[in-house]
Amino acid sequence: MALNYLWIAFFVISFLVALVKLIFFGDTEIFKVLIDGMFDSAEMSVMKIALPLAGVMTFFLGILKVGEEAGVIAFLARIIGPFFNRLFPEVPKDHPAHGQMIMNFSANMLGLDNAATPFGLKAMQSLQELNPDKETATNAQIMFMTLHSAGPVLIPLSVMAQRAIYGAADPSDIFIPCLIAVYVATLTGLLIVGIRQKINLFDRVILSWLGGITLAVVALLGYLTTLTREGLETFSKVFSNGILFAFVLSFLLAAMRKKIDVFSTFVEGAKSGFETSVRVIPYLVGMLVGIGLLRNSGALGYLVDGIRWSLQVLPIRTEWVDALPTALMHPLSGSGSRAMMIDTMKTFGADSLVGRLACLFQGASDTILYVIALYFGAVNVKRTRYTLAAGLLADLAGIVTAIVVGYLFFG
Repeated sequence: MALNYLWIAFFVISFLVALVKLIFFGDTEIFKVLIDGMFDSAEMSVMKIALPLAGVMTFFLGILKVGEEAGVIAFLARIIGPFFNRLFPEVPKDHPAHGQMIMNFSANMLGLDNAATPFGLKAMQSLQELNPDKETATNAQIMFMTLHSAGPVLIPLSVMAQRAIYGAADPSDIFIPCLIAVYVATLTGLLIVGIRQKINLFDRVILSWLGGITLAVVALLGYLTTLTREGLETFSKVFSNGILFAFVLSFLLAAMRKKIDVFSTFVEGAKSGFETSVRVIPYLVGMLVGIGLLRNSGALGYLVDGIRWSLQVLPIRTEWVDALPTALMHPLSGSGSRAMMIDTMKTFGADSLVGRLACLFQGASDTILYVIALYFGAVNVKRTRYTLAAGLLADLAGIVTAIVVGYLFFG
């Protein structure tokens, strides 16, 4: 219901802002800009997102089916089962959804968005099979979506690449602050949903897993800080893509060992890829058109100016406000926030505090509204309950952390 009202608000706010521009500023082009933006957003939803996704979905869902038949997914589920059984108590032990969620989180952490989406959609479909009310999100689906949207990416390679393009002296210097912000956002999302669902977060298994993950992140940070910029980029490319290829190869070899008809199994799983991609098109078109209206109307610019004005009376530094458009756009649109980040670096410089903060905002979390539209749309869930609120609060935690560590590292 919250998503429904928010979507309508996009149209109402965009219309009111456009009306103000027309009446008070004589902007006779504003409504043409909005309509052109609606057509462009609708076309982009299909041509640049849904259709390219179909090929990736077809391949990886076929590979995932091979992994399921070979027992690899069940093996992964057993390893992390004690932890997931407590975070997702409604999901039976050894259920395929556990392994599919692991694959999704792993691909996300490696920065492999194209691979993460098919695994995540398959996990959402498996969770939907356990859903007694097919139009209402379950606790397990909300926890999965919140953790997914927090965007736990270990190395923000795309952000670092953009920094290099725009002349940063050390494009990788945002890596550690970005990882800290991502970690806080993910942990915040877990705590918010865990408390809301009355999960015992002081359980020994949960605490030991969270402690182990924290130590692993610290150890990885310690190692990566010893690498040069070139070494960091090389490590990211080789490690991320090498791990994914190893996953694919292990699925195929395990299936051969069990004497499974690998190619036929692959084709059987791949058939659902295109169907899923087509099913999400209406949800993507609706959400991205609404977001495009909000951006093209200039409403976000007015919001940033209002925040800057209101903070002038406080005795605090406000340079971060100039980077805020990236943070405000990021929950709505990944491409839109990337454009905001690039514009900020162009205006203030890639190595300025504002330019670096924009990069931290871009890497701190995922696009929660896009994620909700894509994943819940794929399984026809209409009532998402508190998923949006939890995702936005996790995103806010990442933004606040990014500001704090940004000043600590670069201020």
